Amino acid sequence: MAKAAMVQRQVKREKLVAQYAAKRAALKEIINNKDLPVEERFKAGMKLAELPRNSSATRLHNRCQVTGRPKAYYRKLKMSRIALRQLASDGQIPGMVKSSW
Repeated sequence: MAKAAMVQRQVKREKLVAQYAAKRAALKEIINNKDLPVEERFKAGMKLAELPRNSSATRLHNRCQVTGRPKAYYRKLKMSRIALRQLASDGQIPGMVKSSW
């Protein structure tokens, strides 16, 4: 299991990303618009820099829904390889059997 604090930090980041997504998108649109004057684009860049760091989507990290493990994550299943293997061995995932040869 991952530390509870790390999982809670991730949840906090997810909330911030959702909260500021529209504002970030609008500011990035202004910054990338080459038709606008440089001063206006610079002001938009400064406003973007003032937003919380954790509101950036790049600071999110995929975590296992079962254990909170940040590594060896399968996106399709939303869990780590270790949790997947344990659940498959216990027979809790329909149609999945542990392979041995």
